[in-house]
Parts: sequence; C-alpha cells; structure tokens
Amino acid sequence: MYISRRANIRTTLVGDAVILGPSSVGEGSIIDRNVIIGYPIRSTLKKIGKMDDMDELSSGSLIGRNCVIRSGTVIYESSTLADDVETGHNVLIREKTVIGSGTRIGTATVIDGTVKIGSKVSIQSMVYIPIGSIIGNNVFIGPNVVITNDRYPPSKRLDGVIIEDNAAIGANSTLIAGIRVGSGSMVAAGSVVTKDVPPNVVVAGSPARVIYDRSTYLEKQRKYEAESKE
Repeated sequence: MYISRRANIRTTLVGDAVILGPSSVGEGSIIDRNVIIGYPIRSTLKKIGKMDDMDELSSGSLIGRNCVIRSGTVIYESSTLADDVETGHNVLIREKTVIGSGTRIGTATVIDGTVKIGSKVSIQSMVYIPIGSIIGNNVFIGPNVVITNDRYPPSKRLDGVIIEDNAAIGANSTLIAGIRVGSGSMVAAGSVVTKDVPPNVVVAGSPARVIYDRSTYLEKQRKYEAESKE
C-alpha cells in the first residue's frame, strides 16, 4: 500500500492500493487491492527521475462517497468520480474523465480520457470509450461495444460520439466517430451506426437503419418480461 501524504482519504476501507498526489476518497468508499488512483499522464511521467516523483508530480483524482473501486482499476490524474460509482475489475479510466453519480463500469472497460459520463449509466464489460465521448444520464451500454472518434484513421481530426439520456446500445455494436444517438433511442446488438440516430427510435444492422419506434420496443419488452412470469 502507498498513500500520498497529500491525499485526503475519508474511508478506512482501503486495500493494498496506490493513491497518488492530492487525491480525495470520500466516506464509505471501498478501494480494493491493486488499485491505482492519480496515475500520472504521459507528459508527467517523462519528468520523473525517481519513483517518488510520481507522487509529487501527480495532480491526483477525486473519488466520491460510497464508491466501489475493484481490484486492477487504474484511474489517471485529473479525473472525477461522483458518489456511488462502481468499477469492475481491471478498468482503465484515463485523465480528465468525469463520471456522474450511481454509474457502473464493467470489468475490462477502457475509458480513454477527456470523456464525460452522466449519472446512473450502466456500462457493461469490455467497452471502449475514446477521447471526446459524451454520454448522458440513464444510458445502457452493452458488453463489447466500441465507440470510435476517428472516421478516417489515423487522422488528426477527432470527433467524439454523443449518446443522449435514456439511450441503450446493444452488445457488440460499433458507433462511428461524430454520430449522435438521440434521447431514448435503442441500438440493436451488433449494429454499426454510421450516422445520427433520431430520438425515440430503434436502429439495427450495418449500416444501422430505423426499424421501429421506441413505443414498439417498449411493448416488445413488456411482453418479453411477462412471458418469464408464466
């Protein structure tokens, strides 16, 4: 365990973790073994002459109250996690990421920095979220979803994807750089989304196209759930 003398730790539930710089951890949070909080960005690492410098140069990260940060998670400096955020194992959260309260991040997910994620978002395992992505509140992102930010890679122009409130992205879908998924819309599993999705519709396929509206989806969902009770 290594906890910086500059850190503000307001919980006793800290395992064999590394907490660098002026990081803050709120009351009731659980920091599991092999977690790193406040890991320095590349430009900071290049200034390090000895390992102690990693702590001195880190700008730290902010972890709210009642968070659960599971083993293997690495949170880079200048990131903020609000209250009640949970990570699975081996999650990577890069610098300048902001995550809202009550959000869950699944095992082996990579959030590649300068990302904004709202409250009560459910991100399943092995999701990739690149620089510039914006995700609203109450969003569901299924396992193995890939969000991109470069339409003609590798290029100098990066366009983040926007996912609006209450949208759902099905497993194994790919969202192409610069698109917007409208509020309340659903992307079916395995879709490749190449253009904006209007609000309150369901899209499917490669390239994804509108197949019906949200009300039809919700009716299918209601019938599906009712069948399980019979």
